[in-house]
Amino acid sequence: MKKWVKIAGLLALMSVVLVGCSSGASSKSSSSSSKANKAASSKVTSGASQQAYTDPKTMKGKYDIVIVGAGGAGMTAAIEAKQQGMNPVILEKMPVAGGNTLKASSGMNASQTKVEAAQGVKDSNDQFYEETLKGGGGTNDKALLRYFVDNSASAIDWLDSIGIKLDKLTISGGMSVKRTHRPHDGSAVGGYLVDGLVKEVKKEKIPLFVNSDITKLNETDGKISGVTVKINQDKTKKIAAKAVIVTTGGFGASKQMIKKYRPDLAHYVTTNQAGATGDGIKMIEKVGGYAIDMNKIQIHPTVNQSKHILIGEATRGEGGILVNQSGKRFYNEMNTRDKVSAAINKQKGKDAWVVIDTGVRQRSSAIDFYIKDKLGVEGKTLDELAKKMKVPAATLSKTVSTWNEAVTNKKDAEFGRTTGMDHGLTTGPYYAFKIAPGIHYTMGGVKINTKTEVLTKKQQPIPALYAAGEVTGGLHGDNRIGGNSVADIVIFGRQAGTQAAAYVKAQQ
Repeated sequence: MKKWVKIAGLLALMSVVLVGCSSGASSKSSSSSSKANKAASSKVTSGASQQAYTDPKTMKGKYDIVIVGAGGAGMTAAIEAKQQGMNPVILEKMPVAGGNTLKASSGMNASQTKVEAAQGVKDSNDQFYEETLKGGGGTNDKALLRYFVDNSASAIDWLDSIGIKLDKLTISGGMSVKRTHRPHDGSAVGGYLVDGLVKEVKKEKIPLFVNSDITKLNETDGKISGVTVKINQDKTKKIAAKAVIVTTGGFGASKQMIKKYRPDLAHYVTTNQAGATGDGIKMIEKVGGYAIDMNKIQIHPTVNQSKHILIGEATRGEGGILVNQSGKRFYNEMNTRDKVSAAINKQKGKDAWVVIDTGVRQRSSAIDFYIKDKLGVEGKTLDELAKKMKVPAATLSKTVSTWNEAVTNKKDAEFGRTTGMDHGLTTGPYYAFKIAPGIHYTMGGVKINTKTEVLTKKQQPIPALYAAGEVTGGLHGDNRIGGNSVADIVIFGRQAGTQAAAYVKAQQ
């Protein structure tokens, strides 16, 4: 019988609470980020939702499969491996499970799903493929992308089978139909997903150790044979395994790696949690794997600069608009993230406001957190809102009026927006959130194939080594579409668990 240690975690809100350190930012930005991390840690340890992690004293010296990282990909892989008859273990260096998955806000993209069918949304895997390929500038790994879209619907079904229901639809930038699946109440998907996965991990009696930092992938006779782990920053232990799955996430919180691959982004804040430091990439490179697309780092257009909190894409997908310091719209808000970010950077101050009404708030409950955490301003009328935003009231009123006409006519004559136009901004109170671009996601990572096997530069699989999620590269190309990261971790997390289990069985 496992001994469990209780660790507090406010998972329902962690998708928008946890904030990482500034990637390559100035000393001022780094200082504020450090304070933000301490604040986030405080909220973790004082939260109301209790999650259980395994007592480190019970850590064994051998498991069938070791999963490195307890984000969405890692927990999904572990659950899938257990369902395949394996004895897996999850090792997480941070004091709480979830990783960057906790940061996910808008939802999970998937095509040809039962949810879409029930709501009359006409979609296809081919359409999803083509729009993602276009969003990635045509540079996506086409084999990974094909597997990704073709297995997206079954990923929704799998989540449903373990009690994680994503039955509400919205739309993200670069997509043409509502294929972003969300929790029924419209809350942020990240905390909901992590909470559900942790519960399933515990239900399946899969040991999950936190404060367990993997320092090395061990090799024996040309194949991966386990890991070396440092427990609670103290004791070091070697764990043998028949296969290892690396799901450590990206490097959006690593100042050094950001400076190395994109020095032009050194001054940007990051939305990443503090553990996203590229550890898995470095470890895999040491055993013969290699990284691709490392200079492809996504800037998200709508980030609160003081607290480094993402204002989710659903605010725009549900009808929100962007206005500049003059109170005017300036771009198609539902274009891809890279293009919207570039448009914001051309504005005075290189920032903008996300403007919404009460209707948007009601359709996207994550906004309740933004308001509670005082990330924006509120006005009973547009004139009152404009005063608090310090923009011309007449201009803002005209901007919203013009936008509402565009929604009514289903034609945005100014900027050609065609999605997120089901509702106008007509119901007070109104809200505005000041934002600017920030580092959000690293498209680069280790090279894998569709079996999630880690490859050498000679394109040969490294025996017994698998990887999934943001630690891998190639799937998203030049730019990731909002909603595709959650799909990525579930789809390829499942595949990693399945393939690692098959490998172990074949060795027996």
